Amino acid sequence: MVRQLWDRLAALVAAAASVACVALVLGIGVALLLKAWPIVASHHLGRLLLSSSWRPAAGEFGFYPFLVGTMWVSGLAMAVSIPVSLLTALGLAEYAPARLRFFAKPVLDLLAAIPSVVFGLWGVLALVPLVRKLGASVGSPTTGYSVLAGGAVLAIMVLPFTIAVMQAVLRKVPLEAREASFALGATKWQTTKHVVLRAAYPGMLSAVVLGFSRAFGETMAVLMVVGNVPAVPRSVLDPAYPLPALIANNYGEMMSVPLYDSALMFAALILLAAVVIFNITAVTVLRGLDRRLA
Repeated sequence: MVRQLWDRLAALVAAAASVACVALVLGIGVALLLKAWPIVASHHLGRLLLSSSWRPAAGEFGFYPFLVGTMWVSGLAMAVSIPVSLLTALGLAEYAPARLRFFAKPVLDLLAAIPSVVFGLWGVLALVPLVRKLGASVGSPTTGYSVLAGGAVLAIMVLPFTIAVMQAVLRKVPLEAREASFALGATKWQTTKHVVLRAAYPGMLSAVVLGFSRAFGETMAVLMVVGNVPAVPRSVLDPAYPLPALIANNYGEMMSVPLYDSALMFAALILLAAVVIFNITAVTVLRGLDRRLA
């Protein structure tokens, strides 16, 4: 009887915590929407999203340079990190001995736990001068504070998270599937390519989506190396101004400008909506993989 009561209590607490988490996200979304509503009501949504003019003092709030800058930096980070993450996860899950996996896991966890400001400082001291020299060598002068520097720093930050998810997905593929492939005469690589990767493909895609959502909202490290120039970048050597950097740099400043506070809340609402969509997509894909492998 007592055990049943404890089970029911634990179930109620777990359910309450789940509801509280969902309610918290909804509450944040509603609060941001209410704060952003003045600028949404006074400006055409298409003009807000597609205009390149950012002059708050004149009442012009064009988010297009910030959206493009966010996509440039996040896209470059994922383009760099996805191949490295995939190969590393495959090596650890399929080829590495147990001892190597044992030592690799805490290293990846340590890399994921390093504060973003440390990555940003490393980017300023090491990557920015390197990008400046690269620009000079190819005839494209740059200060070094650029999309390339921001994408490189962000790629390193996303790697541990993406590798961990990909490795977990690969390990979910049943051992029996591998053994059946070996029994048919397939090599290790053939089994990995045609059995493991094919079965784990939806989960791998989910890991990429989760990594992209992490990169999309990263603030401090990117802010320190990306240049923070409100203009549409034309190449990876140009500076950019992602949405998280816009909020971090300007919130609390110039709040006497009409609608400035509302504009920054609108930027935060865009970030929240994008991250929620990315995460819902990833969770849905992972659940589909679980049902497929069950």
